[in-house]
Amino acid sequence: MAHTEQTLDSRQIFEGRVFRVTVDKVQLENGSTSTREIVHHHGGACVLAVTEDDRLYLVRQYRYALQEELWELPAGKLEAGEDPLAAARRELEEECGVTADRVFSLGVLYPTVGYDSEKIYLWAAQGLHRTSQHLDEGEFLDATLLPFDEVLQMILRDEIRDSKTVAAVLKYDRLRREGKV
Repeated sequence: MAHTEQTLDSRQIFEGRVFRVTVDKVQLENGSTSTREIVHHHGGACVLAVTEDDRLYLVRQYRYALQEELWELPAGKLEAGEDPLAAARRELEEECGVTADRVFSLGVLYPTVGYDSEKIYLWAAQGLHRTSQHLDEGEFLDATLLPFDEVLQMILRDEIRDSKTVAAVLKYDRLRREGKV
């Protein structure tokens, strides 16, 4: 039997530039009711760009919510209704100054399933060409090329903690080991 909850009422309590928040009253499977606080987010796109010589583009940027600088794959939020593939290509060029001949899906990541509707679409890019970086206003980051195996070691040493980066790198590594990429 599939588990489900039915929305009885939904009240928006916040609307910002990146997300909105609702408080929902739901009916549970046993007939009782509960409250759910939900962050509604348009989602994001993340791209693992790998060079011919097996290096990855990573960005290092300060994340205010965590009060630390993080290593991440290039990524960004989707605008309402935006195609995730188009967003991935846009973010790769904006953040790293790179375009790609081939981009393919690595799946979808649900980063925080308990209260957030965000879905992050993961992509891999090959056949890279340098263009120029053009960051959004107020965006500050450094794009760096690192050997794939070093990125794997950084994940294992807990130096890379960003979930979309960890998931995309490990998925790509598995596909690479199976000879599928």
